[in-house]
Amino acid sequence: MTYPNTLIFVDLASDDTAAAGKFYAEVFGWTNEGRPEGMYHRLVPGENFLNKDGSQSQIGNLHLGIFDAKNARPHPLAEGVEPRELVSSGRKARIWILVSDDDSHERILKAAEERGATILWRDHYWKEFNGFNHAFEDPWGNEILLWVKTGDQPVPPEYTRE
Repeated sequence: MTYPNTLIFVDLASDDTAAAGKFYAEVFGWTNEGRPEGMYHRLVPGENFLNKDGSQSQIGNLHLGIFDAKNARPHPLAEGVEPRELVSSGRKARIWILVSDDDSHERILKAAEERGATILWRDHYWKEFNGFNHAFEDPWGNEILLWVKTGDQPVPPEYTRE
């Protein structure tokens, strides 16, 4: 293989795709597109990845999808297949979001919690990847981890560390 397979987007499960789309649009400021409304929603962060000089590159940001757990689309059978419920316990996929330099993890966590999310943790430093992180579980059970760039000489006051 000469060129790697490419991740294009990730879907989260919900039992109310319109509400989940609205949640993520309000928490992160993304565009919420019903495709079609109430069945599948695509969240578009907008703009492109940045170059080192801060200008926009030609590479668009990844999109996030919200699918209906009762009938996950696309699927060859119009009526879908089991299971039709959300995962409620145990380990599951986690989605990492890089917090923009124009935003803050505090604002995001507050907005998420005000809209029904549960805060999983705050103020952790992961030395291996040199980043601060925080996490919440959305109202549908999806785990969202926030990544905050630290810079060259991070000083995480009162943060847990590993």
